[in-house]
Amino acid sequence: MISAIVPAKNEAGRIVTVLRNLALLPIDHIILIVNGCRDTTLYESINLKIPKLQLLYFHECLGIDIPRAIGAKIALTLGSDIALFVDGDMVGTFNDKLKELIATTVAQKLDMALTNCYPIPPRHIDKCNLTFQWRLKLNKELALEKKINLASPAHGPHALSKKLLQTLPLNELAIPPVSLALAKKHKLKIDIGTTIPHYLLGSCVKNSVHSAKIIDTIVGDCIEAISIYKNEPRTRKWQEKNYIGYHNERRFDILDELLTEL
Repeated sequence: MISAIVPAKNEAGRIVTVLRNLALLPIDHIILIVNGCRDTTLYESINLKIPKLQLLYFHECLGIDIPRAIGAKIALTLGSDIALFVDGDMVGTFNDKLKELIATTVAQKLDMALTNCYPIPPRHIDKCNLTFQWRLKLNKELALEKKINLASPAHGPHALSKKLLQTLPLNELAIPPVSLALAKKHKLKIDIGTTIPHYLLGSCVKNSVHSAKIIDTIVGDCIEAISIYKNEPRTRKWQEKNYIGYHNERRFDILDELLTEL
């Protein structure tokens, strides 16, 4: 059984495309987590009347990535063998790549199948934004850089096995780089499942304030992942700066309560 998990926050006008694309795939459930939306995302999704759609609505904003962990719990409860994660703003046409991602996960018995969004790595990574630097730094620490290069569960569609969902604490999926570090720590099988260049994902372009906070979030996530992998105290600090970004808005209190109830 395969379940697709779709976190969505204010994706009116985009969520319809994402859900219609997923409805064409050979999957059993589409688990939509409507995350504190203040637009018509919920109504547009309901009006599609997709039989395989499982919808969970939260009036309160859960924060970034928390919906992933909630969706993973629901997928596990449904008995899913594979949980496929696709963001609610990814309106690109890449169903063939999602099929490849699922097929590779099954054929190679992968526990974490990632998407290579940068088949041609950015030149001079040291001069690019900190996201690239820290993603590569984490992957090198995990001895995975030759296998997955810049790939991360924080970026692009990816698939997780039932084995991984049963092995890792599900609340750690709310910090994607940490889930990567823990998967390696537990000797789970990690590899690239497909390649979708970033520009083909169709993700919406955000403003500069959001972009800066996302960079700080992912950098902090990577720093935290490295500290966990090295059995050191969890930290998001590097060279006197705490990389927080959106991390403080992650509602782990709601997540922990739901993981107990579901």
